[in-house]
Amino acid sequence: MTNLFSVFDPTTGIMSLNWLSSLIFIMIIPYKMWYTENKINLTFNMMMSSLKTEMKMIMPYKGMTLISISLFVMILINNLMGLMPYIFTASSHLIFSLAMAFPMWLAFMIYGWTNKTNKMFSHLVPTGTPGILMPFMVMIETISNIIRPGSLAVRLTANMIAGHLLMSLLGNNTSSMYLMISTMIIYLVLMLFELAVAMIQSYVFMTLTTLYSSEI
Repeated sequence: MTNLFSVFDPTTGIMSLNWLSSLIFIMIIPYKMWYTENKINLTFNMMMSSLKTEMKMIMPYKGMTLISISLFVMILINNLMGLMPYIFTASSHLIFSLAMAFPMWLAFMIYGWTNKTNKMFSHLVPTGTPGILMPFMVMIETISNIIRPGSLAVRLTANMIAGHLLMSLLGNNTSSMYLMISTMIIYLVLMLFELAVAMIQSYVFMTLTTLYSSEI
């Protein structure tokens, strides 16, 4: 490893296939899982049912629930795959998360301004805003609306990079046996923390995307 950030390099070697890690779960999950009753399938279906119920409470449009849960599953699997050794973490790159956040935001904006123009204009000025502050509120709301895809992408990318960098720093500073044992204990705790972060960030991405779409 030449430097601390080389672990995030997507082009290591001449025939680099690192980006295929974002689709490798399709090859390793047996197809019988999807139509044979088992504990993994039962747990997965219970989780999807719970998420579907929650999404229906905040999303009035049909079809958005399927899109949101699909995003959740894709990001979750990529985050979990990135915790395994020697597997490239696709979700730690801004291009990966921005490729999901920006098309969704653009679709919301096109649909909202085309079909519900008055409602989109009303979102620019919150209720009860004094007249003298209305121009400033329009500017603030417009800027906050424009940076939404960037904030979604940066939030996911930054959280995945932070944990991997911390684990890389701990792995490179084990010079003595006693330090190695203490580092391994910290490493196990950090792995549990990263597992929680991987799940939480996929849930946050799905929830915020649904909340943004429910405003239209």
